[in-house]
Amino acid sequence: MNIYVGNLSLEVTEEELRREFMAFGEVTSVIIMNDKYIGSGQRRGYGFVEMASNAEGEAAISALDGKTLRHMTINVVQALPLSEHKEKGFQYRRRTNHFSGKVRERRY
Repeated sequence: MNIYVGNLSLEVTEEELRREFMAFGEVTSVIIMNDKYIGSGQRRGYGFVEMASNAEGEAAISALDGKTLRHMTINVVQALPLSEHKEKGFQYRRRTNHFSGKVRERRY
């Protein structure tokens, strides 16, 4: 399960985030997004945690959403899946990854 973690303090490391999620099961990967593509390397305040099973991911989401980590209340939700769907329409909310051309979408 891929999990979005938002409102992270700029001081939080990937290892700290991994430790928080390891209490709920096996963590496959942890990525904290930064501006390495535009040169500054500044952290963006959000990241993604990949967990081995959906049950472990759901437990982590319910326990960690709203928790305070380094003086910031973090938001933890299941990440939207990547989609190849590229049609424009009023029922789609889109987030485009400018590097891969893939789109995250949520249907309303």
